[in-house]
Amino acid sequence: MNNYLLPAGNAPAPVTFGYFPSRWQHFIWRNWMLVPAERLATVLGTDTVTVQKAAEAMGLDPDGKSDPQWLTKGYLTILRNNWHILNYPQLMQLTGFDAKRLKTILEEEDFFYVKLGSHKPSLPDLHYHQLSPEEEKQTREIRQIIREYFPSGFPKRREPAFAFTDFPVPEGISPVNRKDFDFAMIHAYSASCGDLYIDIESNDPLPENLLACYQKLGINAVWTHGLLHKFSPIPGAEEFSEGYQKRRKNLKLLVDRCSKYGIKLFLYFNEPRGINNSFFEKKPLWAGLDVPELETKNVCTTRTQEPLQWLENGTEQLFSAVPGLGGILLITMSENPTNCHFRMKSRECPYCKNTSPEKIISGVVNAMYRGMRRASDDAKMLAYDWVWQRSDEDKDTVSFKKRVIDLLIPGIEICSVSENGMETSIGGITQHILDYSISQPGPAPASKAVWTYAQSKGIKCTAKIQANNSWELSAVPFIPVPYLVKEHIDKLKACKISSLMLSWTLGGYPGDNIKLVNMSCEELASESFSPQVAELVCSAWKRFSEAFRNFPFYFEVIYNSPVNFGPQNIFHLKKSNYKASMVGFPYDDLDSWRAIYPEDIFENQFAILCDQWQAGLDILISAEPLLAPEEKSVYEAQKRIATAAYCHFKSTLLQIIFVRARNAGDKEKMEKAVKDELKNTLSLLETVINDSRIGYEASNHYYYSINDLVEKIINCRYIMRELA
Repeated sequence: MNNYLLPAGNAPAPVTFGYFPSRWQHFIWRNWMLVPAERLATVLGTDTVTVQKAAEAMGLDPDGKSDPQWLTKGYLTILRNNWHILNYPQLMQLTGFDAKRLKTILEEEDFFYVKLGSHKPSLPDLHYHQLSPEEEKQTREIRQIIREYFPSGFPKRREPAFAFTDFPVPEGISPVNRKDFDFAMIHAYSASCGDLYIDIESNDPLPENLLACYQKLGINAVWTHGLLHKFSPIPGAEEFSEGYQKRRKNLKLLVDRCSKYGIKLFLYFNEPRGINNSFFEKKPLWAGLDVPELETKNVCTTRTQEPLQWLENGTEQLFSAVPGLGGILLITMSENPTNCHFRMKSRECPYCKNTSPEKIISGVVNAMYRGMRRASDDAKMLAYDWVWQRSDEDKDTVSFKKRVIDLLIPGIEICSVSENGMETSIGGITQHILDYSISQPGPAPASKAVWTYAQSKGIKCTAKIQANNSWELSAVPFIPVPYLVKEHIDKLKACKISSLMLSWTLGGYPGDNIKLVNMSCEELASESFSPQVAELVCSAWKRFSEAFRNFPFYFEVIYNSPVNFGPQNIFHLKKSNYKASMVGFPYDDLDSWRAIYPEDIFENQFAILCDQWQAGLDILISAEPLLAPEEKSVYEAQKRIATAAYCHFKSTLLQIIFVRARNAGDKEKMEKAVKDELKNTLSLLETVINDSRIGYEASNHYYYSINDLVEKIINCRYIMRELA
């Protein structure tokens, strides 16, 4: 198994789920119709018929067939759902991944191991066993709950999971005429964050219909994740680049496909990336500071010139092998270990301590730009200034960024998060935005200062925004708050910004808010609705937009709170003692959810948001009797998304109320929160079965399956019984 390769952290005890009689039944529940029953039986050490009968006994459809796409496009959901149920060997049995593949997923797919908490719960092997009479009784109770809420049978998707990949291309609409922005780039909605280019046959990140949709929206660039050493071998350590020829071939195929639609393909590189400690055994002179929790080191670029020379030559080789490649989105400072100024610690490196951080950063950017330019005359280098600062205590990041800009080779462009650093006051709590936000439209003064300086030197600037959604709510394809998005875009025009990066990994769905780059909110509504209906739709959007300004934005809130998982996050009758992880497991960790907000203010902000959002929904629903037949499809989609958004906000509010009441010993308030959440979950479930987009995000796959939402109903009934 080679599972010794896999990280375990402090290997804590798993979360217990008292509402299932046995762990093996919970395992079947969470994987039913996602993974073949035959494989579930193999993991449990039993036969398929036994597994089918066990599923039927709980109220699941015994004849339900699994969708193979879950193991190719939804494996992150499967791994997350089984993290507290299976150990590593059985996780590999379930998914079919070997230790090498699983380790790559955990470490390279957008910090997935960090999202899972940076530890693997310690679990014995899971085996099927005969149920005791008491366990059989509890099983019958689960089946009865399913019959009570779903008398026609277990709920099934009317629109299958992953059906959104069919991306309907609008007919009879010419590509938009770009008015103000000559460059508009987005992350491909179908693209995950792993080793995309090794296999595009089973999991195509850039299907033709998606590109056709983007073309009609005026998108002329898409970006996906990549690692330079996966495309260009490092001399003396070529084994770490196994398969690079195939990746180049597949990349060229997709570059050519994109070009048919007037779209350039960019690679997001976070370089020079520390690989692992076995790499540094081969390349000891590349070794910088230790990053023990990630089993690697930084790449020191001052001890020897070899790393910078490889960056230059490797980039040249890549662009020579893949002509037409659009360019690079280059982050030199991030959560990933790169150069020795990673985490602003270059002064701790004996080789880097006498080199200015701005020289370290610019050295990496310049090296890759030189290589790119030797192979391509028109490819773009976007130097992303994310976390460009001298130290954690550095309050004046603008001066530092200016010094980096001064050292860049002419021709390199700057990319900045528009709203990063902007001061806000929400619920009376003052803070500065770190990350990106839709509820608080930018640009921030710091970003404007950087752009003004760069523009004065003839450097083109790209504003990174979130148009469709953000980590404030990434479980819907777009947050229906177009007036906030349009406000942001109009402010960027005033800054003479003509290039937009419209999304990070989240928010790449082709449509809706993206259209605001080239039209007004009123034009967007009039595109689909009669004047009378369009007026009501705009009124609802305005109410949603104003409601969303009340979102209690803070870096830890958007990553740790339950807002992205909504009802999927279960209630814990007793404190779990688990700490919330970044867009992974919120658990019941209210202190991490609220961050700088006092409990009462945090709760109140979500209460205000929900009340005002409901008012917007009421306006939207009032338009229903006025609809013409041809308007109903678009209207229903708008209502589903708005309803799903409300369900996520409402669930977060109810979970806050529940945890506060539990900690205070207020059983009455706990019970009311649980009852309200049960209704809320049923409401979300109705939107999910009709819309495959809801709950999906590229770097996390589905936050929940149908089974997960029904499990929350079982969880609620269990809590209600225990409180009685």
